[in-house]
Amino acid sequence: MIIANDWKDYELIDTSSGEKLERWGDVILRRPDPQIVWNTPMDKRWNRVDGWYHRSNSGGGSWEFFKKLPETWTISYKDLKFVIKPMNFKHTGLFPEQAVNWDWMIQMIRNAGRPIRVLNLFAYTGGASVACAYAGASVCHVDASKRIVSQAKENLILSGLGDKPVRFIVDDVVKFVEREIRRGKKYDAIVMDPPSYGKGTNGEVWDIEKDLYPLILKTKEILSEEPLFYLINSYTAGLAPTVLKNILELTMQKGEVSCGEIGLPVTSSKLVLPCGIYGRWWKK
Repeated sequence: MIIANDWKDYELIDTSSGEKLERWGDVILRRPDPQIVWNTPMDKRWNRVDGWYHRSNSGGGSWEFFKKLPETWTISYKDLKFVIKPMNFKHTGLFPEQAVNWDWMIQMIRNAGRPIRVLNLFAYTGGASVACAYAGASVCHVDASKRIVSQAKENLILSGLGDKPVRFIVDDVVKFVEREIRRGKKYDAIVMDPPSYGKGTNGEVWDIEKDLYPLILKTKEILSEEPLFYLINSYTAGLAPTVLKNILELTMQKGEVSCGEIGLPVTSSKLVLPCGIYGRWWKK
């Protein structure tokens, strides 16, 4: 497991009874997490939160706030800055465990010694896009949500990278890749964080079990002759890291492949919270 332990503005304070206690800058939030199946004593800090996401028995849930918070606020990871905003379904607009992948991509791009074009698919609020732009790459950022892409643009500007070559596309990922194939576009690196299930801009249905492998085969057609890396993240329950490793070994050649979990350290204990899986391929 790779642990994201270089944060200063984010902290996973404690975990118990299906919930996590987190600090986002100066704001303390309490949110559910399905990985937390253990029960440990909850001290007084759990009752001194600024916001608490309550899951509904019928699905979804809602936030309860105990003081007036700004609609959004900003946190930093090293030189990068991100907007934090409590959203529907417990999200805050950032997955802090992904910092381990940001660091890896920055290093890969800076060590390449040549211009790198990155395609970021299912790109969400752009953590990977910001990191790659910061490293000096040109980036194409694709997500089906106009609202989420708008937040990604804000993250880029906040990080002082508004003048960097980043193209933001609101589109269905599969259809966009198919168009790029027809256009003859090429990329040196591909990043994707596919959901388990979702719908595109025109109601296109995405099912990771059926659609992931065919999509990766399509993206091979838009890789340059000298690809640098391929990174797949996943939060799909039941999908083992080796699945991503197998896919990359079947589709990519002449490179190194690794896979595993990513996690966050819990500061009140020696525990690590698992937060998804990754598969990486890179050129030898």
